[in-house]
Amino acid sequence: MSETESTAGQTDPADITDYNDPNAPWNQAWDQEAGIVNWNDDLIKEFRENAGKVGGAYAGRDLVLLTTTGARSGKRHTTPLGPLHRGDTMFVSSFIENKYPAWWYNIKADPQVTIEIRGETHQGTGQVLEGADYDEFAAWALANYPLLADFQSKVDRPLPLVVLTLDSQG
Repeated sequence: MSETESTAGQTDPADITDYNDPNAPWNQAWDQEAGIVNWNDDLIKEFRENAGKVGGAYAGRDLVLLTTTGARSGKRHTTPLGPLHRGDTMFVSSFIENKYPAWWYNIKADPQVTIEIRGETHQGTGQVLEGADYDEFAAWALANYPLLADFQSKVDRPLPLVVLTLDSQG
C-alpha cells in the first residue's frame, strides 16, 4: 500500500487490547490453499519493496524481519515480527498458542541473526531470556504490554521473550 492509499476502516493498533480481538492481524484468515507455510511471503515482499512499510492489517505498525538459521535444517528463515521496546532494548515475543515459534529454537541454537528494520539491514544477536533474567524481564513486559499479559493468561507456558541487539556499526 502506498502512503497515499487510504487506511480507512483499519483498526488502530492501540485499540487492540485482547488477544482474541477478531481485528488483530494474527486472527485474520489466511489462504487455505497456501496455508501457513507461505503465510508471510507477501508481507515480506511488501516490506522489502517499501523500505519497511506495509499496508493491510499491519499498516502504521513497526515491523522487523528477523532472519535466523534453522536449528535442524541449517537453512535461513525470515519471519516478520512486531518489535517491542523497553527503553532502548528491542525485544520480540510470539502469540503461537501451542508451542514456541521456530525462530525461538533457532536463536537458542545460533544467536546470530539478521534484522531488517525501517529499510535497513543489520547483523545482530538474539538472546533467549531464561532464568532470573527472564523472570525480571517478563514481569516488566506483562505489566507494560496488556496484549502480552492477556495472551499469557490464556496459555500454560511462559511467553517466549528474545532480546534483539544490532551489531555496532563502525
